[in-house]
Amino acid sequence: MVLKALQGALGFFSRLPVGHDATAWNAFRDRPASMPLTGYIIGSLIVLPLVIPGSPPTIAFAFVVAVYLVTGINHIDGVIDLGDALVVHGGPTERRVVMKDTTIGAGGALAVAMVVLGLATAGLTLAALPIQAVLLVITAEVGAKLGMALLVCFGSAPHEGLGSALTTHADPHSAILVGAVAVPAAVLTWPRIGVATTVLLAAVIVTFGSLRWARINLGGVSGDVLGATNEIIRIVALHVGVFVWTHW
Repeated sequence: MVLKALQGALGFFSRLPVGHDATAWNAFRDRPASMPLTGYIIGSLIVLPLVIPGSPPTIAFAFVVAVYLVTGINHIDGVIDLGDALVVHGGPTERRVVMKDTTIGAGGALAVAMVVLGLATAGLTLAALPIQAVLLVITAEVGAKLGMALLVCFGSAPHEGLGSALTTHADPHSAILVGAVAVPAAVLTWPRIGVATTVLLAAVIVTFGSLRWARINLGGVSGDVLGATNEIIRIVALHVGVFVWTHW
C-alpha cells in the first residue's frame, strides 16, 4: 500500500504518467507521509535544467518551464484564489465567496506574477552555483510537500471539498512519520547540511503561518490553501537556501 500511496500522491502532485485509480487515491489520502516522499522524485526532475550548460537567463526560464511541465498548474489556481482573497475586505464567508469566483482579480494576477518571478530569479542564481546548491531544489520541493502534509495533519476544512477529503483522514500523530520522511533531505547539501536544514525549517515556519492565516481568514484549510502553500513554500525555501548558501 505504500507504493499505491506514492502512486496516488504522484498522480495528485504531478503530471507523471503513473495512472489513477481509487485504490491509489485512498492509499495516498490515508498516508500523508507520501507527500514529502514525492518531493524527492519531483525535485529530481525539475532540477535537470539547472545542471545543463547554458546561459543563466535561459536556464532560469527552462527551470520555470520544467516546474510546471512536471507539476501542472493545479496549484496555481490556489495561488490565484488566495491572492484574490487577500485583498477582500470582510470575514471568512466573503473571502470564500471570492475564492469560488472563476474571474481572476488583481490580487490573483499579482500573486501569480510574484510566484513566476520568484521561481525565475531563484533559478537565475542557482544556475551559477555548485551542484550541492542546485540540490536545494530537491530540498525545497520536499519542504513544499512537507508543508502540505503538515497542513493536512494539523488543519481542518471549512467546507466539503479537497481540503476535507484530505484533512479528515489525518491527525497530528501522522506528522511524526511525515517529518521522518522529510528529514533525510537535510543531507542533500552535504557537507553543509545546515543549509538544507534551514530550508526545511523555513518550510515549516511558512506552513504554520499559512495554517494560522487560513483559520482566521477562511475558517480552515481548503484545497486552495494547500495548493497555494505548496507554491509559496517552494519559492521561500529556494530563496532562503540561496541566501544561506551564498552568505554562510
